Amino acid sequence: MSEILQEQPERTEISSLGEFGLIDYLTKGLSLVNESSKLGVGDDAAVIDHNGFQTLVSVDLLVEGVHFDLTYTPLKHLGYKAAVVNFSDMAAMNAKPTQIVVGMAVSNRFSLQAIEEIYGGIKLACEKYQVDLVGGDTTSSVSGLMLSVTVIGQAKPEEICYRKGASENDLLCVSGDLGGAYMGLLLLEREKAAFKANPNLQPDLHGFDYVLQRQLKPEARFDITEELKKAGIKPGSMIDISDGLASEIKHLCKASGLGCQIYEEKIPIDVTTAGVAEEFKMIPSIAALNGGEDYELLFTISLKDHEKISTLPGITIIGHMTANQGEEVMITPDNQYIPLKAQGWDALRKQSETE
Repeated sequence: MSEILQEQPERTEISSLGEFGLIDYLTKGLSLVNESSKLGVGDDAAVIDHNGFQTLVSVDLLVEGVHFDLTYTPLKHLGYKAAVVNFSDMAAMNAKPTQIVVGMAVSNRFSLQAIEEIYGGIKLACEKYQVDLVGGDTTSSVSGLMLSVTVIGQAKPEEICYRKGASENDLLCVSGDLGGAYMGLLLLEREKAAFKANPNLQPDLHGFDYVLQRQLKPEARFDITEELKKAGIKPGSMIDISDGLASEIKHLCKASGLGCQIYEEKIPIDVTTAGVAEEFKMIPSIAALNGGEDYELLFTISLKDHEKISTLPGITIIGHMTANQGEEVMITPDNQYIPLKAQGWDALRKQSETE
């Protein structure tokens, strides 16, 4: 990546600005759009007043070599994704993100222009989702790039959705389609390996735009939470799918003290995702269950809302909750019952434990 950055016509060393000069440079021209943002960048702390709403806070730490690979991740996409995955946590709580603070550690292989690209992506995400960037911190690193994004949100107490609110016989639903982000990652890793073997090879990514976008530029599904509100449906429990469908299902079941049954043939999978899975000799449902980073919403609703949910586009009923705590199973088309295992992403788990 350092070789790519050196090809830029201009390179400004971060050391020429210093920490505070860098912060001033990156945050110049920021304007606040949320009434709750009383004071943003420029003091020892931001000031936020949610005026009767409950405040929600979440943080994600992204580490080079663990969560992203700069061989194939554009810096602007990285900034955008770092913000959006935090916004997705707010969508999963049925809340509105209103502010973020960004911490960044960078090594001297990154120029000012490179950091500006990352912040450009963060700002694009903030503009799209109407979120205020109100502060942060920068420091040096000797071990690559690290990004820490903290999101602050708000919701009325009665509208917040937790993981623990599911009931027996509730319908288990997902938004969008699953497995695409993982297939995009496998494609990028394949092309990286090919490039390492022969630097003269050009990436073969034609026709794979959908799965690549799912990996590099995910979106938070506030459109789904808005549609549910309009339809008069409040999920009993909800979570975003960051670590794989199986893992998230087990989270909901554990928090609610229930079990579940899902149907393999009901798992929504895009045709491009299925095609790439076939190319990698992988069962598409396995990619959906274990891949992660789709950032779709997994939620439960009361059985009485079945008719309402059936009229909403982009939502699929994949199963139901049961009283059998600890028993999470997938039923195959030939009526086999397969226990779900959380084999998705876990940054702290040894690789051998996931195989």
